[in-house]
Amino acid sequence: MTTTTVQKYPVTVTGQLDTHLSRWLWLLKWVLVIPHVLVLIALWAGFLVLTAAAFVAILFTRRYPRAIFEYNVGVLRWTWRVCYYAYGALGTDVYPPFTLADRTDYPARLQVDYPEQLSRGLALVKWWLLALPHYLIVGIFVGGGAWVYRDGDVAGPGGSLVGLLVLIAGVVLLVTGAYPRPIFDFVLGMNRWALRVIGYAAFMTDQYPPFRLDQGGSDAGVLTLPPGQPAPAEDATPHARAAQPRGGPAWTGGRITAVTLGAVSCLLGLVIAAAGSWLLIADQVARNETGMIVTDTTRLSTSTAAMVESDVGLPVEGPSWFYGPEQLGTLAISVTSSGERPLFVGLAPRDDVLRWLSGTSYEEIDVLGGDGSAVHATQQDIALDPAEATFWVAQSAGLGEQQLTWEALEGDWAVVAMNADGSPGLTVRASAGATVPHLDEVGAAVLASGGLLLGAGGIAIAVALSRRTTDHDRRSRREHDDAHPRHIRDTT
Repeated sequence: MTTTTVQKYPVTVTGQLDTHLSRWLWLLKWVLVIPHVLVLIALWAGFLVLTAAAFVAILFTRRYPRAIFEYNVGVLRWTWRVCYYAYGALGTDVYPPFTLADRTDYPARLQVDYPEQLSRGLALVKWWLLALPHYLIVGIFVGGGAWVYRDGDVAGPGGSLVGLLVLIAGVVLLVTGAYPRPIFDFVLGMNRWALRVIGYAAFMTDQYPPFRLDQGGSDAGVLTLPPGQPAPAEDATPHARAAQPRGGPAWTGGRITAVTLGAVSCLLGLVIAAAGSWLLIADQVARNETGMIVTDTTRLSTSTAAMVESDVGLPVEGPSWFYGPEQLGTLAISVTSSGERPLFVGLAPRDDVLRWLSGTSYEEIDVLGGDGSAVHATQQDIALDPAEATFWVAQSAGLGEQQLTWEALEGDWAVVAMNADGSPGLTVRASAGATVPHLDEVGAAVLASGGLLLGAGGIAIAVALSRRTTDHDRRSRREHDDAHPRHIRDTT
């Protein structure tokens, strides 16, 4: 079985290596690119939101909206220029321009052929299923793919191959004053592979990226087709690409700002709306038979005389409208001893509890926050009888499960669990809960806030895109009028 090979993959990535690179400037480029990194964070927020919008448009129309396409290609182009200047290649000392538009005078360029039609079916699967083999390879090339399974656990990702080779090239440049050409060619090939995969996963083309490392600064763009599949039409040639209208310059700073702020608003609104939905769901399904929302049961053990949860302060750190006593309602802590001795559980002001325990060893725990425990030991332990203390606000003693229930009050409180006779050594299971009577109202308010942010962001993006489309139509009409004199149009 044979295959057909044609030239020019729709995503074209090029880079021209500077012949006179500074020996030392690359050591400072991490500082110099900070402004670009900050801008790109916002631009990529817009990229994510607009790619989702393009996905919906493709499903309904089979077309990638031109204005969104130009913005997203511009973000990739900007990213490639910064990577090429900095630690993605170190291929030039020319500072990257702050623009989405193609700059023919810059050493690093990226172009993507505009697809006239796209497959609805491929849009559903290519970004997560079909591109998966490429993700594994690209993860090794540019980072995030070197996961290691060790001792039953998955270790974090290691560094990238591109980063390692660029570091080697930088050291060689520092010592010899020359960038090793073989490393440059290999690094460009890996970056080109990664950018092709991004273009494919972002729905910019239906042509599957080749499993081929096209090295070097010029992009051969080889595309391998299976037998029987026709080659792309002639309008995919470089000449046709150059003839396609370019909308990059029409993306002014104001419109880019509107899209990025709108995208950030949409993403933030989505997170807030999800939190509001979670609160509404929790209000319906997370309550126990007593109407409380409770934490998971935690097993605790100590060899000291007592366990103390000393972080029961109200209001809890955070907005009072959400964490205040009125919002928390009735609080409860349930403690069950694993031993046969009677158990004592009491609630009291924190300072009184810690002063009372200062003469004996005790362990401070964090049932609510889950941050572990700390043992407080003394040189001599004084046996304590909790029944003799008079500062308890709520208390319970006996065999089996002991539960404290009280109305939330402002102040710093502590909960003590210990053997009723004061003897050391204790193992318990504990959980905490609260009625949170206004959870449904809070969830609805949070959900509405997220919806407002989503709506505001969507309007900002729609206005920027519609103005971009209007300008594109006006420019097309002007070009048409220039090509067809008025008397010819009137005759027609």
